This record gives sequence, C-alpha cells and structure tokens, in this order.
Amino acid sequence: MFDSLQHKGRRKILVDSLRRKYSFDSGVLEAMERVPRHMFVEEALDHMAYLDKPLPIASGQTISQPFTVAMQTHLLNLSKYDKVLEIGTGCAYQTAVLAEMGYRVFSIERHKALYIVAQKNLARLDYHTPLLFHGDGFKGLPGFAPFRGILVTCGAPEIPPELLKQLAVGGRMVIPLGEGTQKMVVVERISDEEVKVTEHGEFNFVPMLKGTQ
Repeated sequence: MFDSLQHKGRRKILVDSLRRKYSFDSGVLEAMERVPRHMFVEEALDHMAYLDKPLPIASGQTISQPFTVAMQTHLLNLSKYDKVLEIGTGCAYQTAVLAEMGYRVFSIERHKALYIVAQKNLARLDYHTPLLFHGDGFKGLPGFAPFRGILVTCGAPEIPPELLKQLAVGGRMVIPLGEGTQKMVVVERISDEEVKVTEHGEFNFVPMLKGTQ
C-alpha cells in the first residue's frame, strides 16, 4: 500500500467531517490529515479506512474511531515537545498522530504481536521518534516519568494509581473510565496532592487489562 491521491482525498473528506462535528484544535486535525490511516489497517479494510468508525486489528483489538482519536488528542491540550505516555499502542495510529503533534511519545502495548506490528508500521512511515515498549500499561514507565500527558486508549475500571504517580504537576491524563460504555475523563494534576477530574462524553473502548501477552 502507498498513500495515493485518492487516499489523501478521502482523508481530507474525513477530516472535514470531523471539523463539522466538533470544534477540535486545528493542529489536531492537521496532524490527522498528515497520517495515512489506511496504512495502519489490513489491506482488505482499505476501503473503510477513512470512515469515522473503529476497525478490527490484530489480537482482537481495534483501531479507534477517528472522532475518538481527535477527541483524546484534543483533550490532552499539550505543547510541542511535551513528553506523553500512551497506554495501548495498538497498531500505532494514535501514536503517529501524537508524533505529528510534535510530542515526545512513549507508548506501551501488552500484546507482543501488536507491539511488533506497531514497530513495523511506524518504521515503514519513517516515524522514528516514538519509543515503544511491550509491557503492562497499569504500571506505566516510572523510569521515564514524569509525563506532561498520559493518554489511555482502553477502558479502565479506575484511574490506575501508578499512572497517576507518573503524571507531572500541570499535566493531563486522558482516560476512558467504566465498563461497557466509558466516560471520557481528564485528570489534571494541580499539585502533588491535588487533582481535578472532568468528564467529556461517552465512548466505547476495549477493556484495559493487566499483564502482558
């Protein structure tokens, strides 16, 4: 597969539709228009790559709906060069969008097969700055903390305590909470002792699970 004019045209139509649905930060939509989503899914799903819907990927997981990717990236509300921890690399589409935002991206994937796919996808598209790890997302990456942003791409039963410890003062964690349908939550660390939690609508994610596979 390659990024043809047809792909770019379909991608622009998708981004224009996202612009009409919500007042996303323009930088988020510009980043998404640069990332070829079709190259993160199986070739058989190429015709569906620019629909605003989730699609299946390896290990029984999904690539998030573009609206969801835009919303989570928008809610991070960070600056270029900020350090971001992503929990749930998947096929690395969201990882690429974060890289296009200019963030320093660290990403954890619990499924070894997906971790390998994600590495290949990013390398093929010359995204060399994100650092990928095969590990347990509940544990985060304490050796690289603190993070200005933490983005969780799976539905968590609660705010993982270890991740909260790794969030810098002034930083933001974007995390879907709940089982079945989740509430999109933003956790802002006000100080070492104080956090502010706000809700931003309902979404559907695969569950966040402990351990690795």
